[in-house]
Amino acid sequence: MATPKEHIDEIRRTKFSIGREVNPLMEDLHQAVKNLSAELYAKDVHFLMELIQNAEDNEYPEGVNPSLELIITSEDITGTGAPTTLLIFNNEKGFSSKNIESICSIGRSTKKGNRKRGYIGEKGIGFKSVFLITAQPYIFSNGYQIQFNEEPCPHTNLGYIIPEWVEENPTLADIKRIYGSHAALPTTTIILPLKPDKIKAVKQQLSSIQPEVLLFLSKIKQFSVKEVNEDPSLNTVNAISISSEINFVTRKNIDADSYTLHLSTDEASDVTEKECGYYMWRQKFPVRQENQVERRLEVEEWVITLAFPLGQRLNRGMSSPGVYAFLPTEMVTNFPFIIQADFVLASSRETILLDNKWNQGILDCVPSAFVNAFNSLITTSEDVPVSTLIPMFRFLPVCSSSYPKLNAVRESIKEKLRRENIIPCQSYSDQKIFRKHCEVGRLMPSFWDILKKGRKQGVSLHSLSSHGKCILNSSFDTEEYDDVVNFLGVEPVTSEWYAKCIRSYNLVLGVAEEDYLELLHFIAENWVSSFHRTDMKNVPLVKYVGPDGDVVLCPISNLTMWNGLSMICMSTESQHISWMIDWNREFRRVTDRYFMPKSTQEAIGCFSKRGTLLEWLKNQVKVCVASAYDFAVILYKSLKGDQQLAIAYVHFLYHSLSQHRLSNMHVDSLCGSIPLVDNYGHVITRRKGVLVPANGSKWVELMGSNPWRELGYVELGEDYLRPATFAGTSTKERQLMTFLKTHVAASDIPDISPPNIQLSAAYAPLTKKNAFLLLDWIRSLRYKRDLPAKFLTSIKTGRWLKISLSGSPGYRPPSQSFLFNSSAGDPLQDESVMVDIPLIDQEFYGNGINNYKEELKTIGVMFEYSEVCQFVGKHVMSLAASSALTKSNVFQILNFIRFLRLKVLPADEFIHSIRDGRWLKTSCGNRSPVGSVLFNEEWRAASQISDIPFIDQNHYGKEILRYELELQLLGVVVGFNKNYQLVTDHLKSQACSKYPTAEAILLIFECMRHCEHNSRSYNKLLQALKGDKCLKTNKGYKFPSECFLPNTDWDCLLKVFSNDFPLIDEDFYGTKILSYRNKLKQAGVVVEFELAAQRFSAVFKNRASSSSFGREHVLSFLSSYRQISNTNNQFPSDFRHNVCESKWLQTRLGVRRSPKECILFGPEWEPVSSITLLPFIDDSNNYYGQGIHEYRKELKSLGVTIKFKDGVKFVATSICFPQDPITIAPESVLSLLQCIQILRKDGNTLTEAFQKKVSQSWIKTVAGYKSPDQSLLFGSDWGSLLRRIDGPFIDEEFYGPSITAYKNELKEIGVTVEVSNGCSLIASYLDFHSEFSTIVRVYNYLHKKGWWPSDDTPRRIWIPNDSHNGAWIGSEKCVIHDKDDLFGSELNVLEKHYKSELFAFFSGIMRVKSHPSVDDYCKLWKDWEDSKEQLSHSECSSFWTYISKHWNKSTEKTVSDRLSKVPVESGSDGILLSSKHDVFIADDLQLKHLFKESSPDSIFVWYPQPSIPSLPRTKLLDIYSKIGVRKISESVHKEDITKLEASELKQVPEKGTVIGKGLLKLILGFLADPSMELEAGQRQEAVKGLLDLKVFETESAIEVSYKLSMSSGNIKSVNASRVMRWNWEDSKFFMQKKKSGGHKNKIEYATIFAKVISEGVLREKEEHIDALSELIKLAFLLDFDEEEVGYLMRSKNIQVFMEDEEFLSSAFSMG
Repeated sequence: MATPKEHIDEIRRTKFSIGREVNPLMEDLHQAVKNLSAELYAKDVHFLMELIQNAEDNEYPEGVNPSLELIITSEDITGTGAPTTLLIFNNEKGFSSKNIESICSIGRSTKKGNRKRGYIGEKGIGFKSVFLITAQPYIFSNGYQIQFNEEPCPHTNLGYIIPEWVEENPTLADIKRIYGSHAALPTTTIILPLKPDKIKAVKQQLSSIQPEVLLFLSKIKQFSVKEVNEDPSLNTVNAISISSEINFVTRKNIDADSYTLHLSTDEASDVTEKECGYYMWRQKFPVRQENQVERRLEVEEWVITLAFPLGQRLNRGMSSPGVYAFLPTEMVTNFPFIIQADFVLASSRETILLDNKWNQGILDCVPSAFVNAFNSLITTSEDVPVSTLIPMFRFLPVCSSSYPKLNAVRESIKEKLRRENIIPCQSYSDQKIFRKHCEVGRLMPSFWDILKKGRKQGVSLHSLSSHGKCILNSSFDTEEYDDVVNFLGVEPVTSEWYAKCIRSYNLVLGVAEEDYLELLHFIAENWVSSFHRTDMKNVPLVKYVGPDGDVVLCPISNLTMWNGLSMICMSTESQHISWMIDWNREFRRVTDRYFMPKSTQEAIGCFSKRGTLLEWLKNQVKVCVASAYDFAVILYKSLKGDQQLAIAYVHFLYHSLSQHRLSNMHVDSLCGSIPLVDNYGHVITRRKGVLVPANGSKWVELMGSNPWRELGYVELGEDYLRPATFAGTSTKERQLMTFLKTHVAASDIPDISPPNIQLSAAYAPLTKKNAFLLLDWIRSLRYKRDLPAKFLTSIKTGRWLKISLSGSPGYRPPSQSFLFNSSAGDPLQDESVMVDIPLIDQEFYGNGINNYKEELKTIGVMFEYSEVCQFVGKHVMSLAASSALTKSNVFQILNFIRFLRLKVLPADEFIHSIRDGRWLKTSCGNRSPVGSVLFNEEWRAASQISDIPFIDQNHYGKEILRYELELQLLGVVVGFNKNYQLVTDHLKSQACSKYPTAEAILLIFECMRHCEHNSRSYNKLLQALKGDKCLKTNKGYKFPSECFLPNTDWDCLLKVFSNDFPLIDEDFYGTKILSYRNKLKQAGVVVEFELAAQRFSAVFKNRASSSSFGREHVLSFLSSYRQISNTNNQFPSDFRHNVCESKWLQTRLGVRRSPKECILFGPEWEPVSSITLLPFIDDSNNYYGQGIHEYRKELKSLGVTIKFKDGVKFVATSICFPQDPITIAPESVLSLLQCIQILRKDGNTLTEAFQKKVSQSWIKTVAGYKSPDQSLLFGSDWGSLLRRIDGPFIDEEFYGPSITAYKNELKEIGVTVEVSNGCSLIASYLDFHSEFSTIVRVYNYLHKKGWWPSDDTPRRIWIPNDSHNGAWIGSEKCVIHDKDDLFGSELNVLEKHYKSELFAFFSGIMRVKSHPSVDDYCKLWKDWEDSKEQLSHSECSSFWTYISKHWNKSTEKTVSDRLSKVPVESGSDGILLSSKHDVFIADDLQLKHLFKESSPDSIFVWYPQPSIPSLPRTKLLDIYSKIGVRKISESVHKEDITKLEASELKQVPEKGTVIGKGLLKLILGFLADPSMELEAGQRQEAVKGLLDLKVFETESAIEVSYKLSMSSGNIKSVNASRVMRWNWEDSKFFMQKKKSGGHKNKIEYATIFAKVISEGVLREKEEHIDALSELIKLAFLLDFDEEEVGYLMRSKNIQVFMEDEEFLSSAFSMG
C-alpha cells in the first residue's frame, strides 16, 4: 500500500499529467473552479459555515467527543509572508485516500447521494471555498501534508486542485506549538494563511460566531475560537468556547421524540448569559410527491426539529436566527422558537428558498410539529402547578414575521392550536383543567381583584366555571399575556356571565363595605358597554334601610317607582342625613322613598373612585343623590294636593331657611311654584300671583272686589296666620307672613300688578284720596314698566278727573285734559272757533297734583302748546272725517296757519296733525296737502306722461294762489324746481304709448339721469320705455330693444344684410338724443359694436340655415370681416362661435359645413385624398372659384384648416378604404401613418370610430392582406427567435424600408411590433405548419415569451410519426412522463419526441399532464378489473403508491366512486381482484385468524409484504376503509350461542371479588371526565347495574358465533370461545370457571372481562368502550390494587369527585 506522499505523487502524475504535455483543457477547468468559488456565496466569510458543515459530516472514532477548534495567530508558520494565519483542528477519523482524490477534483464529493445517512453538506464546493480568504491552504491529516495554490501550476496551467507535498513551513512541531503542548494534536489540521484584505472580515466573523451554532448538529459537541499571539494585548478576536449536552431522558411516540439540550459558552467578554437550556422536539413526516425535488430524491422523510429556549437565548448581542438548515441562516423570524430542517438553501446560505416546493412542504408540516410539541410541554406535565406552565405560552408565535411564507406557518399554528385542549382554566381544586379556546372565557382584571378579595373573606368560588364558560387561569389572564391570549382567540366572557356569577356568590353582603363598593364600581365602569342590557339589572345589588331598620337588597330593575323616580336616596352631605330622615317621616305616607344605610353612604364618601360610582348611581341606577335642595324638591313633588302637607311644606321651607340648610335662592326657586291654600281651603298648584288676605288690604278699599281671581291669583287663607308645629319645630302666629311676602310674593296695592281689564272705579268720579292712591299705583307700575293696556285705557278714558271748562267745573278723561302753569290757554280759545280746552281743577286737588306730572302724562294729560295744536287739529280732522271740508273751512285752516305764523307761535304740531288728512280737492280727487302740486307751465310736459295731483283751481279759484307759503308749509309742491322724482312717482302706466312726443321722451331720459341713485324709480322709467314702441326709427316706431344707434366703424357689417336693422331717427329727436347713449343702451338700444356683432351673428346664423345665404353674401361678409379686423373693434365670442359653428361654406362633398369643418385644398393633401372623404371648400368655377383663396388668412382665423399637419383630425374621421385593398397605393398608406404620427405627437388618442375603420383588411403581409390586429412588424429582435415566414409579417418589399419608421404608429392601430406581444398571432398560425423544426421553433418562442392562451383556445400538440409527418393531438390525450410505464399506448408521451426544455411549456401552458392523473389511474384500474385475472406485485404496488401519495378528499371521492374491486391476499405470485363489498380490513387479528382458518377463499385486503417505505401499510388500510372496504370488527355480527342451564350454574356468593370497589371507582372516575358530559346522578346510575348483578360460574364453555354477510347474500360464520357474558336484561353475569395457567390465560381473561364490563356500562356511549376497556384491563392485571390503581388513574388524569366517593362508601357499607 502506497504511503501518503506516494499517493500524492501518483495523483500529480496520473491525473494532472505533470511531466507530460499540458492538457489544453486545464485552463478552462481552472477558470471554472475560480468562477464557482468566487460566485457561490455572497460573503467571503461563508467559508466558516462550509468548514463547520464539513466537520459535522465527518466520521468520528468511538469514544471521542467530536470537536472543532479554530485558532488565529499573527505568527507566519507557513513562510508565505501572511500577516495572519487561521488554523482549524478537528478530531475526526481523518482524510482517506478517497477523500484526498475528491478534494483534488471538481464536483466529486464523497458525500453525494448520502443525504439519508445524515450528511448536511450540499453545494459540492466544500473545501474549495477557503480560496476566498487564502491563496495557499494546507491540510495535515493521517500522514498527508499537502497544500494547494490559487495560482495556476506551471506544469498544468491549473490552480486550486493541484496538491503539493509540504516538508516544512509548517512542520508538525510548528503546529503543535500553536495548538499547545497540553494535549495531542487532533487528527486533522487545516492551515489558512489569510489574504491581507480578508483578515478584518474573518476576525469579525470569528468574533460574532453564533453560540447556537451547535444546536442542531448531531455530532460536534465542542466548538471554540481563540487568538494566540506572543503579546496577548494584540488579540482582537473575542474568544469563545461552546459545548452542548443532551439530556437523553426522552419522551417518544410513533413519529416524534423530545429531549432537553444544554448549551454553555465560555467567553472572556462580558455577556449576559453563559448557558441556556432548550426543549427539543423532533418529528418525522413523509415527503409528499408534489414536494419532491431533484437534489432530495433519495430522502423519504422530513425530520423537523423545533427548539424552545428555556431561558435567554445565547446570542452575544446579535440577532438570533430563527431558521436552521443544520447551521444557522440569517433569517430572523420573529418567532420565539427555532425551526430546523433539511431546507434547500439560497446560494448565499443566508436564507432558505421560500418559493422552493421542497421547503414549502417542510413549512407545511411545521404547524403540526409545533402543536404536538406544545401539547407535550403543557398538558402532559404532571404534578406541576398551572402557574409554572404559563410562561411556556411565550413560545407561541404571537408576533408576525417579515416573511409572508412564515406568516402562513404562523396562521396555521394558530388555527391548529385553537382546535386543541391546551388552555389552562381556573380551578380551585387539585384537578387541572385544559380546554379549547372557544370553551374558555377571560375576566376583566378588576373582577379578578374582586373575586380574590371575596375568597379571602370566605366567599366560595368552587363552581366558577359552571356558568357556561370555563374561566381562563388567573395567572394567564393578565395584561402581560394579552398578546398570547388574543393569539389563541380566547374571548372575554359574556356580560351575562358576570350577572350569573354575582348572583351565585355572596359578593354583596358577604364582603366589607369597601369591597362592596369595588363591586359596584366594576359594574358602573362597564355598565354602558356591557351590562345595561343584561340580567345584571335583575341581580340584587343596591342596599337600603327597610321600614324595620334592616339592610335590604334591591335589583336595579326594581328601583324605579311607578312615576319613573328612584325609591332609593342618599345625601350629598353627611350632616343633612338625620334632618332628611326626620322630615321624610313627616311626609312618609306620600314620598315612598328610602335611604341607603348610613355606613354605605359614609363609605362612598371615603371611596377613592367615588366619582365614577356616584355618576353611575345617579345616571344609570337612578339612585337619588340628594342635596338639601334636592330633598326639598322631592318633598315638593310628593305633596299631591294635600292641604295639611301644603301648609307643612311652607313651614319646612321657612325652618330650612332659618337653619341655613337651604339658601335664599333655593327657597325662592321652590316658592315660585309651591301649592298654596286659598281663603276657601283649596290647595292651589297653579297661580299667576298671590294676594295678601282681604282683611284690611288696600286693594279691597280701591277695588271693592278681587279682579285677580279669574287670572289665577291666589288669595291667601287664614291658615298661614295661625301658629303650628311640624317635625318637632314650632312657628308663631303671623310669623309666616313676612316669609310669604318675601319669597312667595304675596302682594297688595301699590305693589301688585293690575290685571289687563278695565278699572271700573275709573268710570266714576274718584275721591281725592282714591285719586292720589291711584296715581301712587300708577307711579309704582311705571317704575316696573307694567301697565296693562286695558287697565291704562280705562284710566285714560274714564271720567274720574275733575276739570274746569271755560270756568265751569266738570269731570273729563285725563286724555282730554290739560294742565298749564299759566293762563296762556285763553288767547288760543279766542282764535280757535268751536274748540274748548278742558283744564284740571287745581283748586280741588291742590298743589300736590303737580307732584304727579309724569303719572298724569302717562294717563294722557296734556301740558304743551303743541299738544293744544294737535288737539285743535284732531278736532278739525274729526270734522273732515264726518263730512268733507267746505271751501270756507279750507281757507279758515289757511288763515289759522297764517295767524300762528304772524304771532310767531309754533304751528308745526297743528300742521303735522292736519297735513296728512285727505281734505284738499285736486285733479285726482281729495288728497292730503303732502304730494299735491300747484300747477304752472313748467309742469306741461310732465302732465303728458304723469298723473300728478294738481290742486283744483276751478274749485278754489285764483284766490288759492295767494296762499302759496301756507300751502308749502302744509306740503304742497309749488314750482317744478327739477322735481323729476315727483314725475317718476306719478308716471302713467302707459306713459310711452301712442307715439310720444320728442319732448316727452327726452323728459323721461332726463328723469332717468336724475333718478340714478333711486333704483326703484329708475327701473320704473326704464320699464316704461322698454314696454312700448316708443322710439321713432327709419322703420317707424320700434321697441328700444329693436333699435340701433349707427356707428361708422361697423356699419359695413349691417350692409351684408340690408334692411334688417332699424336705426333711431336723429332728425326727429335732434342731436340731444346722442347725450343719452348710456340710457338708450340700458333701454335695449344697440349702441356698441359687441352687441351689434352679436345681433348680426344671430341674423347671420338664421340666414346661414336658409337657402338665401348665397355666394355674394359669403364674399361680402369676408370683405367686411377683413375691414373690421383692421379696426380696434373685437369680435365677441358669441359672434365667432355662430360664424364658426354655422354651416355656411359650400364643400366639394355637396353640403355646407362650418369653417372648422372645412379644409382649403392644397398639394400636400393629394396622397391621402384617395383613401378619405375630406370636406374641401368648393373652389370650382361653379361656386366660389379661385377667388376664395384671397381670403386664406380670414378663413384660417375663422377655423378653416389650411395646412396638412393641422388637418390630420379630418383624416382620422374621413377614412374610406376602397373595397379592393389592391388599389391602395403605398404612398397613401404612408401618408395615413404620417397623420397618425402627427396625432400622437400632439397627444391625441385615436378614437374608437377610427380604430373600427382601420380594422379592415388593408395592410399587405406575407400572408396576404390583413387587418392591423392580425399583422406583425418584423424587426431585429424577432430574428433570434423566428423567421418572417412563421407568421403574418408586413410586406416590407411592398412598402419599402420606410415602413419601419412608423413602428409606433402601426402599434397604435393594432399591429404587433414587440416580440413579446406576438404570441397569440404566432400561435394562431400553428395549425398552418407541418414542419417539425418550425413547430419546435414556434413552441420555443411561445415558451420564452410566456404565452398563455385563452380558455376557449384549443390546445393541441404536434405528434410526429416515423414518416416525417404527424398529427395534431388534443393535450388531454398527452402526458409528459410515464414513470411506471403502466399506460402503454393510451396516452402520447411527449418526452419521447421533445426535449426537456419544453416540458414546462407543455405542462403549464398547454395543460398537458406531467404524469398520469388520478382519473387516469382509476380508468387503468377499471380496465384491469374488466380484463385482467391477476395483477403483478409491481403493478399493484405502483398503482396504490401513486394513490397514497395523491390522497386527499377529491381523490377519496374519485377512487371510491370508480373502483368496485380491490386486491386481496393470495398465496400465488399474482394478486386477485375482488368486490370491495366482500373484502375486509383485518383490524381484529383474532377475527382474522378465525375466518382465515375456516374459509378457503381469502377475504382480506392485500398490502405489500414486506412493507415498502413509499406505501406504508397503515396508510393503505386507511385508504381501503375510506373507499368502502369494511373493517372486520365493524362488519361481524356477534351472537351468543351457549344456552346455560340453571343446574350448571353456581352463584358466586362474594361477588366483590369480581365486581369490587376498585372497579367501580375506576369506572366512576372515567365517567367523570368532562368529555363524557355526565352529571353525578347519571354516573352513579350507570354503575348501579354492576352493583345489582348476580354473578354465576359454570364449568361449561361459553361460546359466541361471528357471522359476515357477503354481497351475494351468503353468510360466512365461525364459532369462538368466550369465557364471560353479561345479560343486561336480567342483571346476570356468567363466568366460565377460570383455568389455571400462565400469563397468557390471565391476559386473555382480563381482556374479555374488560370488554364485557365496558360494553355493559357504555351501551349508549359506544365510542368510549375501547378506552374504558383498556383501563379496566390494566387494573385487572394489577388485581385492582388500590395504590397501583390510584397511580394509574392519576397518570390518566382521572379523579373521583366527593359525591362519587360518598356514593361508593354508601353502596359498600350497605353491602
